[in-house]
Amino acid sequence: MGAPAAGEQPERGALLPLRKHFKLFSNLRPAKLYQGLEEFCPLRADIAANGFDILCVRELTGGIYFGQPKGREGSGQHEKAFDTEVYHRFEIERIARIAFESARKRRHKVTSIDKANVLQSSILWREIVSEIGKEYPDVELAHMYIDNATMQLIKDPSQFDVLLCSNLFGDILSDECAMITGSMGMLPSASLNEQGFGLYEPAGGSAPDIAGKNIANPIAQILSLALLLRYSLDADEAATAIENAINRALEEGVRTGDLARGTAAVSTDEMGDIIARYVAEGV
Repeated sequence: MGAPAAGEQPERGALLPLRKHFKLFSNLRPAKLYQGLEEFCPLRADIAANGFDILCVRELTGGIYFGQPKGREGSGQHEKAFDTEVYHRFEIERIARIAFESARKRRHKVTSIDKANVLQSSILWREIVSEIGKEYPDVELAHMYIDNATMQLIKDPSQFDVLLCSNLFGDILSDECAMITGSMGMLPSASLNEQGFGLYEPAGGSAPDIAGKNIANPIAQILSLALLLRYSLDADEAATAIENAINRALEEGVRTGDLARGTAAVSTDEMGDIIARYVAEGV
């Protein structure tokens, strides 16, 4: 949100209050390595060859970004800054259910990320996630410390299905997931409340350096529309049609500049038109 070079932090004045106002407590970020794009994955070729399809479920309105007290005080050698990590039972229960329900529609595995060997908030997180997990006997539950999770994502991302994370840990891991796909231009994002109202956006930044040049990869925006159809409008068939059209375009070698290593690149408009045509054809 905003240009990084602007020197401002609009997330403090706009994005975080927006999430809080609309009670957008759950953030869903799919991260998938599409067939044919393995060469763009920064991981070793033998790891990329296994592919991966991960859904990062991040709690969005609790934790250290919103906990009180926070601030700065004192001066000189006694100056200090502080933040507070706070999680309530209801916050953990509802995000855990989102993760388990999502896993039921995927490969039936949830990996919950915490730091329960150190943090009291993580101890509560692990206890409650384990309780909720008993309501979903068909879904495998594993717990993993955040430091190990960051390593395992690089070592073997194919082991993961749904990652369940607190606000801070999800912020870190969802960006790591994004980078190993090969391009930020492929990554959609959905932030939802309990009524299904959502804020949908590409997971990448605003890319002001290429604004107006018609070279940006539009797939993240288009996939964000697919998420809107699926989660807010209950139009799963339409969402799947969009996803299938994107798969076909990529399988046929259609590439924007971020993915056109040694091949001809199409423009933003051209990529959008090709995907729209494939949707209309009912791929």
